[in-house]
Amino acid sequence: MNLVTENLISPVVLCFALGIVSRWIKSDLAVPEPVYQGLSIYLLLAIGLKGGAAIASTPLAEMFAPAILTLILGIITPVSAFFLMRRVGRLGVEDAAAVAAHYGSVSVVTYLAASEAVQRAGMPGEGYLPALVAVLEVPGIIVALLFASKAGQSGGGWKKALHEVATGKSIVLLGGGLLIGALCGPQKLADVQPFFTTAFKGVLCIFMIELGLAAGKRLRDAGRAGARLLVLGCFIPVLHGSLGVLGATLAGMSPGGAAVLGAMAGSASYIAAPAAVRVALPRANPAYYLTLSLGITFPFNLAIGIPLYQKTANLLQSWL
Repeated sequence: MNLVTENLISPVVLCFALGIVSRWIKSDLAVPEPVYQGLSIYLLLAIGLKGGAAIASTPLAEMFAPAILTLILGIITPVSAFFLMRRVGRLGVEDAAAVAAHYGSVSVVTYLAASEAVQRAGMPGEGYLPALVAVLEVPGIIVALLFASKAGQSGGGWKKALHEVATGKSIVLLGGGLLIGALCGPQKLADVQPFFTTAFKGVLCIFMIELGLAAGKRLRDAGRAGARLLVLGCFIPVLHGSLGVLGATLAGMSPGGAAVLGAMAGSASYIAAPAAVRVALPRANPAYYLTLSLGITFPFNLAIGIPLYQKTANLLQSWL
């Protein structure tokens, strides 16, 4: 229970809650779109640079098993989400595939929240974790779209959808930042480090207010999603997160790293995946995939999922 309390009483989570409350009381609070875009660019590039600097000083052998595990998770998570949405959620093929694309990809903000949580708990994760964020971003979307294609439900914009994913800002900034950080290393990044580290948490807080505003709007739709989907929106992250923690522990990652990778596996994308789904699956209902990813799973992970993954990682470390 202490982990849950510690996670909830933090600036990042409370700023998210402020956004939700502001939406509910119909406040005129809003983060202008240009500001939101600027904040997202800053956060994504900062994550990439930090991960790239860590990669520069990390032996390849140390990263190999976690990277392979992340690719496997990128295949398993959309497959399980698709079949759960079809069998339990009773969604059509196109809607199930759209939801699976979101659960197969990764929420960068959930990664950030999990990283903050493990640092506060004194169990920081591996420095190369941002590289695993980039690895997990794409495969799940491709697998989910394959399901729709095999069933003849795809809108046919495959090339355009894959282009949207590969050239989207999250991949370009994360991948570009990783490359720049790896080439420059910690020493050459020292000059820009204050800008990308000192202000990072403050920028994240403002970004979370905007996500809270968006989630507050989606939470109103949660009741209309149906009890089955509400349950799945909480069950799927626990299932995927537990698999991520177990796999990371077996791959030799630290408890902090295992908890963060579990949070990544248990998260649902709401940046890269929606862009691809809108192109490839135009008939999919946003009320399902956006409500589940942003209105249910994201708040669930902030409040319950991340502390659960931390506890699971610690228990597995002591058992294994």
